[in-house]
Amino acid sequence: MSLDLVRRAVRGFLAERPRQDFAVAVSGGADSLALAEASAYVARKTGVRVRALVVDHGLQEGSADVAAQAAAQARELGVDAAEVLTVEVTGAGGMEAAARRARYAALSSADAGLVLLGHTRDDQAETVLLGLGRGSGPRSIAGMKPFDPPWGRPLLDVPRSATRQACAELGVRPWEDPHNSDPRFRRSRLRAEVLPLLEDVLSGGVAAALARTAAQLREDVETLDELAEGLRGTEDTLDAKALAGVPAALRRRVLRRWLLDAGACDLTDAHLRSVDDLVGKWRGQGGVWLPGSLVVERTHGRLAMDRRERREVRGE
Repeated sequence: MSLDLVRRAVRGFLAERPRQDFAVAVSGGADSLALAEASAYVARKTGVRVRALVVDHGLQEGSADVAAQAAAQARELGVDAAEVLTVEVTGAGGMEAAARRARYAALSSADAGLVLLGHTRDDQAETVLLGLGRGSGPRSIAGMKPFDPPWGRPLLDVPRSATRQACAELGVRPWEDPHNSDPRFRRSRLRAEVLPLLEDVLSGGVAAALARTAAQLREDVETLDELAEGLRGTEDTLDAKALAGVPAALRRRVLRRWLLDAGACDLTDAHLRSVDDLVGKWRGQGGVWLPGSLVVERTHGRLAMDRRERREVRGE
């Protein structure tokens, strides 16, 4: 039974964590409702409490009613409590990105400790394809982590079809978010057009194969990150001369972690490679400007980052 599959996935995930109260994010869709029931089921068996967190993005007419219904369904499925978190979706990057930022910020501020999310194997496959399309490197193609505190994703090995069937077994009618089939959104088109085509052309199993690829890449990325952390050191500046002999892929990981820790954001591959040129292709060049009026310079064999205003040079 699909319900048993979902429950086993949640039980296995929680068995690897310290026993504690936790929360589950619920949208009213099949994935989150199946996860809510499985979470409540496992929580009862282990003697912990679980609460549902429902985010109302306010992006559609009647969204408050949808959120209230999702909270009510979560209670009926056995969670100890359910609450609705209302957010305002604003900011750059388009509606999808802004809604995601608002959702995660609201869930983070709920002081819930561990928060389970209903991402399935199909969501992982879509994430991998999006990463491939953007050319954003192995870190993006490695997909979502099963455990990325405070987030937990116990269903990454469970197909979306299983959560839908689990809801049918429970006699629960999930909400169908119209945004999930709206062709304005890339992920919706991947779900409705690209993945079905790939499944047809490659004779099935594509979503599972992409999820396996993500898991394999994630192991490689995490190993390289650990090696890079050992080379990073604790100083505010970096020894460029010492890093010059480090393989480029590992060196750029050291640089990425250093830049992020020093306050850089919105880094692209081009930014990172330009900073890397101050180490691997040093020819006395000037500093590298990064978003947020940050500049990285090499002086006396060390890299340092500073914040300053960029002066425009105008012709007479």
